[in-house]
Amino acid sequence: MGRPRNFDTDAVVDRAMDAFWTHGYANTSPAQLAEATGIGKGSLYNTFGSKRELFERALDRYDRMGAQLAGEFMARPGTTRECIGAFLSFLVDSDVSQPVRRGCLAVNTISEFSGTDTEITRAIRTMQEHTTATMAARIDQGRRDGDVAPDTDPRTAAEFLMNTIAGLRVMAKTNESATLHRIIDTALTTLRIQP
Repeated sequence: MGRPRNFDTDAVVDRAMDAFWTHGYANTSPAQLAEATGIGKGSLYNTFGSKRELFERALDRYDRMGAQLAGEFMARPGTTRECIGAFLSFLVDSDVSQPVRRGCLAVNTISEFSGTDTEITRAIRTMQEHTTATMAARIDQGRRDGDVAPDTDPRTAAEFLMNTIAGLRVMAKTNESATLHRIIDTALTTLRIQP
């Protein structure tokens, strides 16, 4: 009979997620994971199976956090442009304020794996779809509310904005806030106001 766990698995996944986010999957060693989580390598692998399984749990956690964040911003009062603009600004400001500008875990992961891993590619597409669908629903609400032009296709506009988010998260590693906020302002012009 094994010893009972004396750690919170969600907290361990959060700490592992931070390590993967900072160093990437390949460059995060088992020793780094043990140090980041405060859990011995043996206990980590007994609980999570492997580095890969822990990484997949970290990606799932990141997805859930991102979906919740997007949902909170899209549910705020205000126009569609205000809600989406606040969301994009929050992402950029959060990235730029970090001591190590690490961008987006999802973007970093797909770049690291270069689309060669079908499971990882599927996980990242799922993450992107959650945010895209949330923004599309808000844009559709904006059409009904009259703050987005009625001929705007919500899905197409949301896909464009998702692409903008991915680019902003990469550019946040090397650019300052003013540049990134100008990009956001330009992207938001695609959400034309009803004439």
